[in-house]
Amino acid sequence: MDWQELEKKYYMQVVKRLPVTLVKGAGARVWDEKGKEYLDFVAGWATNLLGHCHPAVVEAVTRQVATLIQTSNQFYTTPQVQLAELLVQNSCLQRVFLANSGAEANEGAVKLARRYGQLKLGGAYEVITTFNSFHGRTLAMTAATGQKKFQDPYRPVPEGFVNVEFNNIEAIRSATTERTCAVMLEPIQGEGGVNIPHRDYLKRVRAWCDEKGLLLILDEIQTGLGRTGTLFAYTQAGIEPDIMTLAKGLAGGVPIGALLAKEQASVFAPGEHGSTYGGNPLAAAAGYATLKHIIDHRLPEKAASLGGYFISRIEDLKREFSIITEARGRGLLLALFFGKDIAGELTTRCLERGLLVNPVKPNALRFMPPLIINEKDIDEAVGVLRDCLAGLVGSR
Repeated sequence: MDWQELEKKYYMQVVKRLPVTLVKGAGARVWDEKGKEYLDFVAGWATNLLGHCHPAVVEAVTRQVATLIQTSNQFYTTPQVQLAELLVQNSCLQRVFLANSGAEANEGAVKLARRYGQLKLGGAYEVITTFNSFHGRTLAMTAATGQKKFQDPYRPVPEGFVNVEFNNIEAIRSATTERTCAVMLEPIQGEGGVNIPHRDYLKRVRAWCDEKGLLLILDEIQTGLGRTGTLFAYTQAGIEPDIMTLAKGLAGGVPIGALLAKEQASVFAPGEHGSTYGGNPLAAAAGYATLKHIIDHRLPEKAASLGGYFISRIEDLKREFSIITEARGRGLLLALFFGKDIAGELTTRCLERGLLVNPVKPNALRFMPPLIINEKDIDEAVGVLRDCLAGLVGSR
């Protein structure tokens, strides 16, 4: 069976896929239909925090799928409440709403901010976001995402979003008007190229929001849950958001999203927001098992340590190859930049050698491995990168 030809026949051609059909995963490894093994440093676009088919997730899903898969939010279910409690106990937020994806969580965050603006800020409705951000692919989140390549095919995009320069507090101040209800940021821009702001940027944004009475929304869909070296990236900045969104790895690869809010920002009334599948027992059980394992096994600390080791090995490559211009990242969210647009070709060569990486930009690779990798995995990945770079551009 030629699955790739069938995909071209039946599936909407919205994704430029690599020519591999994956059929099995375990830990940090996946296998294609021909039995070839790959070391996975993409992890489902940062969703497989515990790797593929982790026993804690498999056990939780297996138990739940035989017990109760779905019921409407008209009724209480225990997995939903268990996950909400665990999130609140380990964050600075007091209220949780569970959705199906990061885009839905961000949509909910913007709806909540607008409702807050109606009730508390004289009808303010605009949300300030930044260029090179990424907040999802719904029409509204396309407008929130500050990248023309996502917005241009769908203009006119919904109003109510003001995109400004990232890492520039003055741009936020200048964009703030009586219509502004919130500022929405990623602590580190992942899809934008692993862009890390100045050390005091988030503190200054927090202070500005406090001064003007605005809500601060942090999109931690990619940075949260241990990936950057702490359970949530906001703690590294020494601040607390009013609203935070999570998704990706929260349920170990099972689709889920979460909207968290401080009590004073949690202004939805019954009927003002909802979801048929959001927080359903199956996804919530997977989320609880994943988050509990991350916390109990101190995986954020492991991500910080391994991230330091990984960046040191990438720096070794930088000294070896003059085409590498920069290596940057935090925890196990890293990027490698080149002086030429070689990321696509390098990704193909790595694929042939059994390493999965992400060409986040034409001149950059992004690495988002599962938090369960070890130094041996990193050494293997760096070795493949070295060989592929040498074959592509030669040594210094």
